Amino acid sequence: MLDALKRRQRVMAEPALLAEGAAWWRGAVIYQIYPRSFFDSNGDGVGDLPGVVAKLDYVASLGVDAIWLSPFFASPMRDFGYDVADYCAVDPLFGTLADFDRLIRRAHALGLKVLIDQVWGHSSDRHAWFLESRASRSGPRADWYVWADAKADGTPPNNWLSVFGGAAWSWEPRRRQYYLHHFLPSQPQLNLRNPAVLNALLESSLFWLDRGVDGFRFDALDFLMHDPMLRDNPPAPPPGGVVPARPFGLQRHLHDMLDPDIFDIIRHIRAMTDFYPGTASLGEVSSQDGAFARIAEYTGGSDRLQMAYTLRLLRAELTPAALREALREIAAGEARGWACWSFSNHDAMRVVSRARDVAAGDRPALARMLLALLVSLRGSVCLYQGEELGLPEAELGFEDLRDPFGIAFYPEFRGRDGSRTPMPWQGDAPHAGFTEAEAPWLPVPAAHAALAVAAQEGDPRSPLNTLRRLLRWRRTQPALREGDLVPLDLPAPLFAFERRLGGERLLVCCNFSAAAQALPAAAAAGMVPLCQEDFPVTATGGVAVLPPFGVFFARRGGV
Repeated sequence: MLDALKRRQRVMAEPALLAEGAAWWRGAVIYQIYPRSFFDSNGDGVGDLPGVVAKLDYVASLGVDAIWLSPFFASPMRDFGYDVADYCAVDPLFGTLADFDRLIRRAHALGLKVLIDQVWGHSSDRHAWFLESRASRSGPRADWYVWADAKADGTPPNNWLSVFGGAAWSWEPRRRQYYLHHFLPSQPQLNLRNPAVLNALLESSLFWLDRGVDGFRFDALDFLMHDPMLRDNPPAPPPGGVVPARPFGLQRHLHDMLDPDIFDIIRHIRAMTDFYPGTASLGEVSSQDGAFARIAEYTGGSDRLQMAYTLRLLRAELTPAALREALREIAAGEARGWACWSFSNHDAMRVVSRARDVAAGDRPALARMLLALLVSLRGSVCLYQGEELGLPEAELGFEDLRDPFGIAFYPEFRGRDGSRTPMPWQGDAPHAGFTEAEAPWLPVPAAHAALAVAAQEGDPRSPLNTLRRLLRWRRTQPALREGDLVPLDLPAPLFAFERRLGGERLLVCCNFSAAAQALPAAAAAGMVPLCQEDFPVTATGGVAVLPPFGVFFARRGGV
């Protein structure tokens, strides 16, 4: 264990008290809040921590177990907070440490756990650590970042590419060396093989644990460690011979990421959360091949993370085939681990807009079906702000974009702004009630204002109210929170599985089509329908028929 933990002298409670609620994260529903787009309390057009506090009663009313806050740390905001300049400071844009402490107190009073982001792979180039590291090859922090000499011809050390385009190396004239950055050049990669760096990051996380956070979401886990020999990545021929807009896809990422030394980092993270009983870690796994198998590896043991999710299902249309493959990968893992399922977040197109050929009028039904599916899978759940409203991806013009990723690749790739637009609270208010400023940092689409919280509150069939009932019901169903998942072999567009716990068998079947679908008689034999209020299923000639984007919940034999 690193010095940061050794120096801590904590008074532990009785073991029985520590055990109580320690595994709250198993089967938990975690609501992700992107603070700059949640609610603006001071009229500057940007959401903030007091704004989060003001809306925590709403979050609690959903029936979720926890919130995850995206970064609010001091930052130049070139990547909107994922370029951290001080890991232990609140950026004035979002408020103060006192505001954060108030947020923790209010969340806990409402029964909500609080997870916050930790960005351990890179810092901002404005961080004091980097300013010192770039100044000299011999200073105390000289090797706190990943530095390498140029090739003889002055080109970068290898062929690695940045996710955001171009080489993953930038030249630093003060050191006459290149530094590694997997994302923006302003996000230099930290050298986690240096124990002093890992210890400093651990200290910063302990700072927040001491303030009462219940755990962390670890950003870009697969990028934390790389091949120390800096070997070139092999090429990956483009599918169909068509060169993609983003050249990152033209390599097999064998050496710049996914290094097995990541498990050393994971062990330190787990030691930290174990030192604070009742806290948990959530890892973000990339969309690279084998993503669900890596979830099993990263979470399958007492020295691993508690849970992890992957971007795999956030990068393309969500289909029965993709879900079956995900379940197959998880089942094939050497250790079962604990998955956290996510269909939408701040880095991906909103899920209802990834479904091809779905008419706008069908989106509320699609949203309700996806919410039912999400909260029924085995594992924990990440629900992104606005997902409970069925918000589609915002359609923004180039002049509206703020994301450097989208600006660089527009129009072939429009970046992440479309999923980051402000939360709509009151449809008939300016900017849907998000801010009293003349203009918010991103515009609120008219389509979102029509789906605002206030409008859905009064509609019993809205996605919002459907989710509330689902989560209340889910709390009464141990099989949904803890049971095994057994996939059923049904033809697309149906996707079905059973959740089993003890002698209980709970069927979940989803219709991924805009047309009604009959459920094979064998699948429904002996099943007693449930949740008919929200998801009615008709019977024709003794055959259950799911409506467009319908869901069939049933219990075997009425047990």
